[in-house]
Amino acid sequence: MKDVDHPFFRPLWRRVALVAVCLAWAGLEFYGGSQTWSLIALGFAVYGAWQFLWMYTPPKDEAPAPKTTEE
Repeated sequence: MKDVDHPFFRPLWRRVALVAVCLAWAGLEFYGGSQTWSLIALGFAVYGAWQFLWMYTPPKDEAPAPKTTEE
């Protein structure tokens, strides 16, 4: 999760899905009795929420080239 400006992460649903998968993984590990892995997955979810939901700033679109009129 080092390159948060990658074009893959532009849509909001992908960033939310990433955090949701980490939370589901944490819940599955906790349900299975592995608290250590649950805390690790929860840490991934918290870090992902911080990077992809709270601190995320969408990249600015490049300005289109000026139109030229040819007569």
